Amino acid sequence: MKQSLTEQLIIDIWQMSVTDADRQRAAKHVVDYLACAAVGAKSAQGLVYAKLVEQAGPGSVSAVFNRCCDLQTALAFNAAIGNVMEMDDIHRSSILHPGPVVIPAALALAEQQHVSMQCFLDAVIKGYEVTIRMGQSIGRSHYKYFHNTSTCAALGAATAAAAILGLDAEQTVSAIGNAGSRTGGLWQMRHENVMSKQWHNSEAAKSGVNAAIMASHGLTGPKTILEGELGIFNALSDDANPQAFVAKHDNWLIYDVSFKPWPACRHAHPAIDAFNHALDNAQQPIDVEDIDSVRVETYQDAKLFCDRLHIDSDVSAKFSIQHALAAILVFGEPKLEHYSAKVYQRADIGTLREKISVDVSPTIEADYPQHYGARCQITLKSGIQLSGYRQDTLGDPETPLSEQQFCDKAQMLFAAAGIDQQRIEHIVAMQWQQHNDITALSKLLD
Repeated sequence: MKQSLTEQLIIDIWQMSVTDADRQRAAKHVVDYLACAAVGAKSAQGLVYAKLVEQAGPGSVSAVFNRCCDLQTALAFNAAIGNVMEMDDIHRSSILHPGPVVIPAALALAEQQHVSMQCFLDAVIKGYEVTIRMGQSIGRSHYKYFHNTSTCAALGAATAAAAILGLDAEQTVSAIGNAGSRTGGLWQMRHENVMSKQWHNSEAAKSGVNAAIMASHGLTGPKTILEGELGIFNALSDDANPQAFVAKHDNWLIYDVSFKPWPACRHAHPAIDAFNHALDNAQQPIDVEDIDSVRVETYQDAKLFCDRLHIDSDVSAKFSIQHALAAILVFGEPKLEHYSAKVYQRADIGTLREKISVDVSPTIEADYPQHYGARCQITLKSGIQLSGYRQDTLGDPETPLSEQQFCDKAQMLFAAAGIDQQRIEHIVAMQWQQHNDITALSKLLD
């Protein structure tokens, strides 16, 4: 009998070797997630989810930088807070963020099961693999209505949890099948100032972990949840590419994931990079009063998500190219505090936003989503024009953050969350391979 797509991939993944270098890469993503989550826990969204932790009984699983509680509460809390600051990792061609769903799923279950550090990191790698392949295969039409991270990472969370639990390929296929059978996450929340994006991630992680737990008890799930007549590809996409799910690659796909340097939607980052490039071409510093207009050309999704003149919340500020560039002109490099009401309500920032337009470039659109690019033209009142272009964005594999930049980002986020310096240094400089179990990490998260 012909194997389903899920069976083909899981059999391959379960046989693939994981090296120490692979695990070190996974550890880097864990640090990135924890730094983002630390600040997210202090946000309005984080404080809502913290009420679950307050009401929960005692347990052995860390609600990160809060306290230990039961598995389900820790899952809900940890997966909700990783994307609040819009600095979570991203995979371009799948248009999703694996870290804030896969890592909380693997971490919570790893703590409950008292597995080795190696088992935990291996599970993260495998969870990323399925999440990314789902995003690559589900097609761009899906992204029009659905939050890819929620849809696809639920299956990745199931995979990571299955690896933690030591499930065989057949059980893992059932876990993925059941996680896929209820997956979703509609984009309507983008048009309102609400917290549904955190709900999406929280429920995706819980669904994946619970599907794996139930598979371990014998609950079966559909093998053909992807390609079946009533499966995900037919129901939720007009342009799915099933073979992308099982395509051969030279390495684990976690290496293709980007780290975000700035606290804004990734679709705003190409414009930030191109704008900085244009400013670098100036022969002398630019005063804000010198700006006549700024024109950004980018891809369609960047315009759809981040062409936003009028800001009414910190969330909408993070989804505004105009706000990002205006803040750079006034303050320099984008920082967390530049997306607060104190800044976005300033009259001078509002005036600058009005001078910035966003258009779609057919050539940049043709490169998307393999490349997230932008072109920027600054016109000064003197008539001088400054141009900048970036095909890829800082933090992408082609233009990676340096180790110092990565550490600076993590340190900045942890410090903003009020984490003491000694604990920050232990997390950022942690020698992951030297620890036999997850306890060494758990002790740093309470």
